[in-house]
Amino acid sequence: MNDLAPEKGLSAAAIAERVEAILAAATLAEKVGMMSGKGFFAAFKADEGVWAARPYRAGGGIERLGVPAFWFTDGPRGVARGQSTCFPCTMARGASFDVGLERRIGEAMGIESRAQGCNLNGAVCVNLLRHPAWGRAQETYGEDPCHLGRMGAALGTGIQAHNVCATVKHYALNSMENTRFTVDVRIDERSLHEIYLPHFKAILDAGVASVMSAYNRVNGEYAGQNHALLTDILRGEWGFSGFVHSDWVKGVYAPYGAAAGLDVENPEPLVFGDKLVAAVEAGTIAPQVIDTACRRILTTLYRFACAEDPLPDYPPALVASPAHVALAREAAEKSAVLLANDGVLPLDRTRLRRLAVLGRLASLANTGDNGSSRVRAPHVVTALAGLQAALGADRIVTGDESDLVAARAAAASADAVVIIAGYTAEEEGEFIPGDIALGQADGANAAATERSGRPRRNSAIGGDRLDLGLPADQQALILAAAAAGKPVIVVLVAGSAVMVEAWHDRVAAILQTFYSGMEGGTALASLLFGDVSPAGRLPFSVARHAGDYPPFDRDATAVTYDYWHGYARLARDGRRARFPFGHGLSYSRFETRALTLRSAGDRFAASVAVRNLGEVAADHVVLLWAQPPGGIEPSWPRRLVAFARVPLLPGETRIVALDFDAAALRHRDPATRQWRLEPGRWQFFVADTAESPPAPGIHLDL
Repeated sequence: MNDLAPEKGLSAAAIAERVEAILAAATLAEKVGMMSGKGFFAAFKADEGVWAARPYRAGGGIERLGVPAFWFTDGPRGVARGQSTCFPCTMARGASFDVGLERRIGEAMGIESRAQGCNLNGAVCVNLLRHPAWGRAQETYGEDPCHLGRMGAALGTGIQAHNVCATVKHYALNSMENTRFTVDVRIDERSLHEIYLPHFKAILDAGVASVMSAYNRVNGEYAGQNHALLTDILRGEWGFSGFVHSDWVKGVYAPYGAAAGLDVENPEPLVFGDKLVAAVEAGTIAPQVIDTACRRILTTLYRFACAEDPLPDYPPALVASPAHVALAREAAEKSAVLLANDGVLPLDRTRLRRLAVLGRLASLANTGDNGSSRVRAPHVVTALAGLQAALGADRIVTGDESDLVAARAAAASADAVVIIAGYTAEEEGEFIPGDIALGQADGANAAATERSGRPRRNSAIGGDRLDLGLPADQQALILAAAAAGKPVIVVLVAGSAVMVEAWHDRVAAILQTFYSGMEGGTALASLLFGDVSPAGRLPFSVARHAGDYPPFDRDATAVTYDYWHGYARLARDGRRARFPFGHGLSYSRFETRALTLRSAGDRFAASVAVRNLGEVAADHVVLLWAQPPGGIEPSWPRRLVAFARVPLLPGETRIVALDFDAAALRHRDPATRQWRLEPGRWQFFVADTAESPPAPGIHLDL
């Protein structure tokens, strides 16, 4: 019997009718079978521990009735299958502040997912960056809820444009890594709803159709079986109609997770499956819980399967196509943030006789962490290779931190010095305990396996950072090179903030490129030689003192998340950042003026004129802020409500449109659990950073 399979062109009503027919025809065991993944452990063992060597079945599927399944792939910086396009990491793309670019990257990921047999994609990671030590900071966009919501919605809707269901993760409060399986995050009503959840809601409101639950506990209960999160808020308050699936392994601990609102346990039925069938038969789980979960899964699955595809087909040749590789380079160019520059940049090719490129990382293919988000691109242009291609290998000398005497001599022999410094997957990233491999060892430890079939390795990798500064040997390299008396440019490769207090005043320029993807080296050369002007902005705050950040204990079993972090915490405490949220220099100069703002119901529309005052073409990022009247406590002194990136030729002026919803201004009343707008005079203004003085703004009585 296969007449219940999806068909292209079915209307929403016809899909609903078919879903009900499936539910009527399926047995309890078949329904519960759709509520979990299947075959992961056997596949992982057969693939010798290489993560994403094949698509993973992740819910749905009744072969007897012709019902297809969801087939899952990560990840945040590109499709974690085959040899896909490796884009810059999510945090890098967050620094671009380019919503249109992120939408195009989502579309590319959707195409490459389809071309490799996947229809569920876990790329949309938007957990808030509470502290830069978080190991998976590179997988999210930054510290601000408005920014997270806009960028995540762009990526997710781009993926779904090619009928691949996007999932937003990790819901919720997953902002530390090493104890993610056990930590209990305590949080109050206002902090939860105003700081840590708005971006999830914005992404789901934009149409993203699936949610992945987090590993951690929230106020005492695991997120994957937390009724308050999965039912009261997600379905009750927000009206979400898609489905929720767990993170891999350890995502749910009891069959009552289904009643709490978890629809799919991934990757295998360790808790659901037979145990869930038994719970229904024993009367502890109502049969309608199963039907409701299956209805959500099937409705979402059939909606995408029955929709017309934008492309006539999705052949493997579309994976890492020239257009997608070019997009990866564009993203790397647009993501870099010029933190400091005394005038040494851009470098002049015609006058540069010799360039010293120093640091072990210069010749390393270093695209990000080696966990579930790893992408095995067909090629990676390293920093050294990119600079050699741009300048000529004969004009470049090298050295690294293993021999400071030789490195200083190389610096002394050159006209300028570029040092590549930062981290790798060993220092930060998804925490992979020593008994689990997710592809980082490429099967090297496959001989030693657990009963589950998961390969074992000898030591853990990744996890939360222990130090917010550069490794000591890299700092020594910077100081040794600076002592040679030549201009030193430090290029930072990291997933979030790197504290620079020990050496920033000894160098001529600092450029943060994050993990810049497969075309990062080519993009770096374009930026350093002025073919492209840097225009990225920091999506987080770089503090002067580690104590300026919230407390962070990577071994904590319980932690409280309060209302304050990032630029708001710095402002509250009267602390100045070394580089504030929104900071980013350019090879040009800009002027903004003539801000307008009007409201229509719950929507606000603004515009501002931006002029390029310099002599080179460059992009500019406009940040629109709101300052509340100040009668409600706590309240951020200013909050980002909209942003846009605009390209400008020398002398060109363009009008930039921005919009936002009144929801961005409201606060949560803990007593009534309702949203309220503080009455009084609000100020709206444009400012380049979270610490910049407001430009002449607009006052509105709301």
